[in-house]
Amino acid sequence: MKLYHAPGSCSQAICIVLQEAGLDAEITKVDARKHLIEDGTNYYDVTELGYVPLLQLDDGTFLREGPVIAQYLADQRPELGLTPAHGTMDRYRLLEWLNFLTSEIHKGFIPLLYAVAAGKYVETAGPKLASRYAWLDQQLAGKQFLMGDKFTIADAYLFALTGWGKAKWMKSVYNANIDLSEHQHLQAWYERVRSRPTVQHVLRAEGLLS
Repeated sequence: MKLYHAPGSCSQAICIVLQEAGLDAEITKVDARKHLIEDGTNYYDVTELGYVPLLQLDDGTFLREGPVIAQYLADQRPELGLTPAHGTMDRYRLLEWLNFLTSEIHKGFIPLLYAVAAGKYVETAGPKLASRYAWLDQQLAGKQFLMGDKFTIADAYLFALTGWGKAKWMKSVYNANIDLSEHQHLQAWYERVRSRPTVQHVLRAEGLLS
């Protein structure tokens, strides 16, 4: 397998899942803003959509969209419980989280990361994203991870996204102007995930360990 990955981007979550699942993949770095692969190749020649993550399977076909890639990888090692079993209510709860993170958190960051282009929309997008994180902070009260006591691919996804925020306990190549430092449950969760050896490995590879 080959993973097209931009350090510090949402594809960081896929690198974490690979480590958690103990799966091997060739990591090919992409400059997400210039759309260039590390060897100078135009990334649009690989995928017309131009964004990461993108997973090339052993048969040469591609799998797109981070939450789908994460589920595919986790399902290769079902005994690890990175995703609940198919057909269970917990699996649907996981899908609920992944859809929320995609639509409300991931997309919520985009105007803040491109504030100049977004213009006045930032004035609406910023408070909306802040309210979603306030809700997330409440959901994490009394819980180790999003799904309870078990780390799942949803935690990997949220970790990658949350690193884009502005708080002294975060370090990222991206920086959206949203302060998450007041959310104590979120901070405790973030540090808990960050301390995992698999996450430390990924952050070290990306030069994001302080």
